[in-house]
Amino acid sequence: MEERYKIYSQYLKEKYGEKVYKLPVNLPITCPNRDGVVGVGGCTFCADVGAGFESLKNTLSVREQLEKNMSYIRKRYKANKFIAYFQNYTNTYMSLDKFEQYINEALIDDIVEIAISTRPDSINEEYLKVLKKVEEKGVNISIELGLQTVNYHTLKKINRGHTLAELIDSVIRTKKYNFETIVHLILNLPNDNMDDVIENAKILSALNVDGVKLHSLYIAKETAMAKEYESGEIQMISLDEYVKRVCVFLQYVSKNIVIHRLIGRAPEENTLFCNWNTSWWKIKDMIDEYMNENNIYQGDKCDYLNGKSVRKFI
Repeated sequence: MEERYKIYSQYLKEKYGEKVYKLPVNLPITCPNRDGVVGVGGCTFCADVGAGFESLKNTLSVREQLEKNMSYIRKRYKANKFIAYFQNYTNTYMSLDKFEQYINEALIDDIVEIAISTRPDSINEEYLKVLKKVEEKGVNISIELGLQTVNYHTLKKINRGHTLAELIDSVIRTKKYNFETIVHLILNLPNDNMDDVIENAKILSALNVDGVKLHSLYIAKETAMAKEYESGEIQMISLDEYVKRVCVFLQYVSKNIVIHRLIGRAPEENTLFCNWNTSWWKIKDMIDEYMNENNIYQGDKCDYLNGKSVRKFI
């Protein structure tokens, strides 16, 4: 059966010839927003664990974390190839020497790719040069940029500490090195509407990013956004609306962009709101069903690039 969007797992299988597993790496780091460099207090939605709640403890070395996870995945799934995923907080926000040390620790047998999760304001040429040297040793590099939305008014409201400009700069710089570039988006941030969803898709397509990872917003306890949620200052859209937003996004985004994820996950015991109390796979099924019922394919409405207004002359 023909796929309606470009699925990440299938893309990896085609790229590496077999199923590949992503292993999270948890470093003892923070981010420039929490550290007072670009902001104070961090993003309003960010919990103390950053994005790495499924990771092992950061007291273990990079090699120890990878080998422990690899051992478990090998036995359970008979896996042979892995991606070292530097996941939590901002994985380029450290000294250059420390960054190079951590990355080189991940160069062990059967690691075929290193994925670096970071912020758009934390991409610097010197760090990219380190990664280029690593790539020359035979390991692929991908950079995951946490944008969340192209709406710079919303970025300011959630205390993100950067605007759209930094995202554009970081993508241009990363692509100079031919690294795969993946952008993270939250499609149901307070204040964002369907116009923002469409503009997210259009800007990422115009920038020719390689992948996108979609999340739904969850409200972690003891965050600034949790206080807004409990006081009624912000409301969450319905699950049906989220499903529709994902499908509209897919219609407008380029068919060449790999879809890494349609819905995020979070530990429900630490949240006030998480995925409408619905399992992630049920939401994915709802998205698939909506696309089938409405005959939607990725890129259906990606007709806005390469001078749309002058095509009649060509």
